[in-house]
Amino acid sequence: MSVHSQGQRVTVPQLMACKGESKIAALTAYIAPIARLLDEALDMILVGDSTAMVGYGLPDTLSITAQTMAAHAAAVVRATHHACIIVDMPFGSYQQSPQQAFASAAEMLAASGVSGVKLEGGRAMAETTHFLVERGIPVLAHVGLMPQYVNTMGGFKAQGMNEAAARRIVEDAQAHAQAGAFGVVLEGIGEPLAREITACVDIPTIGIGASPHCDGQILVTEDILGLSGERIPKFARRFADAGALIREAAGQYAKEVREGTFPSLDHCFGVRQV
Repeated sequence: MSVHSQGQRVTVPQLMACKGESKIAALTAYIAPIARLLDEALDMILVGDSTAMVGYGLPDTLSITAQTMAAHAAAVVRATHHACIIVDMPFGSYQQSPQQAFASAAEMLAASGVSGVKLEGGRAMAETTHFLVERGIPVLAHVGLMPQYVNTMGGFKAQGMNEAAARRIVEDAQAHAQAGAFGVVLEGIGEPLAREITACVDIPTIGIGASPHCDGQILVTEDILGLSGERIPKFARRFADAGALIREAAGQYAKEVREGTFPSLDHCFGVRQV
């Protein structure tokens, strides 16, 4: 069941209250038309830095800027009225210091109107989470497989697959929970590990390639709609083939243009119908 907001936008405290009570349904969105279609069904929309790869065709998420992210986030906020909107802080905008993170986050919130930010990183970033939360900026943490760490992780590979690595991820999640994060994304980790973390932290866990026992789930919207190519990640499922509909519509349009059957006079201005 979706978070009930009595006609108002879902808030961060409402998401936190879902822990152990109801599952959080979340997806990504980067542009107004998609966000508008998703809004009513979801509790949270993430304006993810995955837009670098999905929207711009880049090989990773590392080169998108805070200004670009804020512009996409503002479009999503304007197009929605129900889901809680969270924006990713892009690589390089927060890692230098908590002070840098606050300046970047404050600028992004002011420019977009989102309800909070997401940042990647383990225990080393917990101080930054605390610094932001203490100054009024809600933080969604992200541990496990972290795309902004693709170079140090050696690619997009499942994390926490041995005891020592799993223990580090548990401690990462706990550190952010203790620092005041309102939730934590668990990406690309073993199912038993995700289940353990969900049980041992008092904030919602949002899984992506994690476990059905997480307090919520998030996927890249293009993956579930068949808009990301033939290959979809192991942890995703294609719920519809919107790509086929778009190809069919584009093909029919092109056919009618070439045949001269579109546009008809009904689509033209200054034509008197007898």
